[in-house]
Amino acid sequence: MKKLTGKQNRFLRAKGQTLTTAATIGKAGLTDEAITNVRELIAQHELIKVRLPEGSDRKAMAAELAERADAALAGVVGRTCLLYAPNPELLKGLQIHLPTSGA
Repeated sequence: MKKLTGKQNRFLRAKGQTLTTAATIGKAGLTDEAITNVRELIAQHELIKVRLPEGSDRKAMAAELAERADAALAGVVGRTCLLYAPNPELLKGLQIHLPTSGA
């Protein structure tokens, strides 16, 4: 997944404000089942919120989750991270169109 620009991150974080948590990573951490579940959710929605476990290095865990799920990390706030991956197979009305850089 390519790196997002600052403008795109802000756009996705704004859209993420209204989302409910789609997945929760338990105490077992980033298991293969958890990664598979996150990949399936991202394929269906493009943008999801994931709740991370207490007491973990949340930023490192969120970055690893994004990498293993082939998604971009749009942000981490508290115990919640926001993951994005475009899916061109979704219906046109359900796709998220990111802003381009420039004026």
